[in-house]
Parts: sequence; C-alpha cells; structure tokens
Amino acid sequence: MKCPFCGADETTVADTRINDDADIVRRRRRCTACDKRFTTYERAEIRLPQVVKKNGSRVDFDREKLSASLWLSLRKRPVTTEAVDGAIGRIEEKLLSLGEREIPSEKVGEMVMRELKKLDKVAYVRFASVYRNFEDVDEFSDLIREVSRPAAQRPR
Repeated sequence: MKCPFCGADETTVADTRINDDADIVRRRRRCTACDKRFTTYERAEIRLPQVVKKNGSRVDFDREKLSASLWLSLRKRPVTTEAVDGAIGRIEEKLLSLGEREIPSEKVGEMVMRELKKLDKVAYVRFASVYRNFEDVDEFSDLIREVSRPAAQRPR
C-alpha cells in the first residue's frame, strides 16, 4: 500500500480489525519512510448488474436512487428504516442471484413493487400509480381493489 503522505511504497500493518458484520476489514498502517499512520478499509467488491432503461440507455444500479424512490412512496407512512433497508437488501440479493450483467428497469420496478406491497399497501399504490403510468381512474381503482382483496382471493 502506497503512503498517502509521502508516496513511499513500503508500509506495515500495525493493527487489523473486522467490523461487527464481518464484511469490512479495517487496517491501521504505518509508513516505513515517514513514520506517519493512516487507515485503510477492505471490502468485497460486488458488481450489481447495469440497469437497461426503456430508451435503451444503460446506467449503473444506484442503491441511493432506489432508497429515495422507496422513501418517496413511503412518505408519512409508519414504516421503519430497518424495514426499508431490509427491502433494499432483498432487492440487491435478487439482482445478484440472477447473475446477469444487465437487467431491464421494468424488472427492477417489479421487484420494488413486490417489496412495497409487503411493507405498506398505500406506498405500493403510490408507487404503482406512477410506475405503471395509469391512463385513467379505472386502472387506479382496479389496483386498489386488488390490494384490498384478501390474500387467498388474489391472482398468483
């Protein structure tokens, strides 16, 4: 590891610690040339697939954009941060398990809708009304009727 202070190539590890989740390694290092100390962090690099938008353009999957979208739908709803983080984690896990390099944005949107349906029905309807781009009130009414039906009566 190169020293960020003097640029020397030789550093030694003074201390290594693993975080509580055991997914990040923190190392305290000391430069053998200038004797200054600095910290480095190591974590596994996981490549999520690129998202292919409707217009054909490709963008990197953005956890922050997903989070913002969920929170917009969940605005003023009684859902905990932990529940939202869990939903985001499940979406990321599904994306990783697909093993694809690219995924259509529609597929990501469907994953979001499934998670929102579990978290909060009102947020689900909010997201669906924008995501599905309803043309008239009847489509909106159909969605509300679907969400209002008991689980046993819903189509699978």
